[in-house]
Amino acid sequence: MRRGSTTVGRRDNESIGRTAGPRALLRRGLIVAAAGVLGAGALAGCAGKNQVPSIGYGVDTAVASYNGGSTLGANSGAAAVFSRVLTGFFYTGPDGQPVADTDTGTAKEVPGESQTIQYRLNPDGVYSDGTPTSCDDLVLAWAARSGRFTKAGPGGPIPMFDAASTLGYRDIERVECQAGSKDATVTFRPGKHYSAWKTLFNATEIMPAHVVATAAKVPNLVQAITTGDQAVMERVADFWNTGWILTPGKLDLSALPSSGPYRVESFSKDDGLVLVKNDKWWGNAAKTPRIVVWDKNSDLKKKVGDGAIGVLDIGAGSLGEVSLDGFSGGSVPGRGAETLTLSTGGVFSSTDARRALALCTPRQSLFDKLGHPGFDADSALGSGPLNSRTLQQDSLYYSAVTGASDRYKNADAAAAGQALKASGVQNPTVRIGYVAPDERRAQTVSMIAESCKAAGINVVDAGAPDFAAAQLAEGKVDAVLGGTAAMPGPSGSLTGADAIAALHTAQGLNYGRFGNGRYDAIADQLAGEQDSATVLNLLTEQENLLWSEMPAIPLFATPRTIAFGDGMENGIASPTRAGAGWNMDRWVLKR
Repeated sequence: MRRGSTTVGRRDNESIGRTAGPRALLRRGLIVAAAGVLGAGALAGCAGKNQVPSIGYGVDTAVASYNGGSTLGANSGAAAVFSRVLTGFFYTGPDGQPVADTDTGTAKEVPGESQTIQYRLNPDGVYSDGTPTSCDDLVLAWAARSGRFTKAGPGGPIPMFDAASTLGYRDIERVECQAGSKDATVTFRPGKHYSAWKTLFNATEIMPAHVVATAAKVPNLVQAITTGDQAVMERVADFWNTGWILTPGKLDLSALPSSGPYRVESFSKDDGLVLVKNDKWWGNAAKTPRIVVWDKNSDLKKKVGDGAIGVLDIGAGSLGEVSLDGFSGGSVPGRGAETLTLSTGGVFSSTDARRALALCTPRQSLFDKLGHPGFDADSALGSGPLNSRTLQQDSLYYSAVTGASDRYKNADAAAAGQALKASGVQNPTVRIGYVAPDERRAQTVSMIAESCKAAGINVVDAGAPDFAAAQLAEGKVDAVLGGTAAMPGPSGSLTGADAIAALHTAQGLNYGRFGNGRYDAIADQLAGEQDSATVLNLLTEQENLLWSEMPAIPLFATPRTIAFGDGMENGIASPTRAGAGWNMDRWVLKR
């Protein structure tokens, strides 16, 4: 097993699965899980054991869309489930960083007056239905994520595409692509620079353009996007928004071609989401023929007990007491931020009302009881209550810019009552929604309810199996309890793109509909700022603004329980939006 190597493509890393080795994970604080992986790998190498042809992968997200670039897809864990089905130029590695996937193609920044990226798809790249990958796919991704295509709405123009985020993509001026070609040149607008350009055109976000073209009856999709014909683009957007929604038992497989080592075979309530080896994949073949994804709608606790799960990636404590006998791994702090995302309408139309809830929320007590199960971190991730919505605790800037959080560390019922009085809201009821069952989040709501009772705030548990974060914007709940961007399952990345988008005006992931021009301007400037002193000043202003406006209440780094069945090889914990499934094509389970 090669340890400590850095990957730019999977062919370099057959032995451990496309990333820095377990020593790197140990340095990042994944001591329990990484050690468990090493143990599992050693066991799997013992003589007399046979490879298991199918591995169950349990994850606490409700699979709802094939399209990871859509709001629904991003929030329903597409990155954790489909990253080895729909590949991109980069994927989210286990440290949360974007890592190049050279099987898909190459991307490089080239000199020029404007920021310019050259993309070249692998000449051998072909979808599982036989259609070659092409720059048409990139043009579609840009069109959907750029925000430039709008249609008439009740209050004025609204986006055609229900994109999770337009960050980065909206700064692209053009994508030069000859339809059907393997090459594309992406040029950003003059004066714009997007430092995190490696988060663009990522795994699960490049969708098959030929499927859209067929469904929308568009002979040349690149030309249609370039000319911007309104009627044609509305048909394209309609399919992009809804054509990839996944309903158990009702799949149209012709709409789900794969560009990765696995493809979707079936999806049903009883049999789970079944991924099988893609015979048209041009890279190294998947090591296990079949992966069965059991999502939040499955009885994961029973599946674990029945031995149907070989890899488990869930929020720590979400299943309550569950035996992990026969597994190696444990709980680790995640890059997702356990957060209460608040509405900016209804009971929380007033900033003072939002501050009142924050003042009675016992953040320190919540962390002490629920924020570090089975581990104690002296510093960085998981070392205390999380004091930022966009920065992670191992950021060099974190401690210097988060002083405004001190007022909200411990519950203060008297101060909360004063803020509530200033808001003019009397005897408010706050409905907190989350995807149930989830024992840790149920306990979180219970502790907040008990603490806020003294301030005159009635907190109600609105968790439900069919809960969706979109219900916050619809006014059905007043707050969402989830990870970064209200995600119910794996979330977070080193770049923090989802966290930034979740507070940026008019972004799909901004479920609370928070809008603040100064926050937007700061976030946009930080996207390309290189001077550390300027970054420090901007981040300090941003943190002060967010703690004043209170669009969300950060609690702690979401703890994840990541466990691999005894006999597993190449299982490497990833407490990020990509989850443990980031390298599922390298998994081998021997029993």
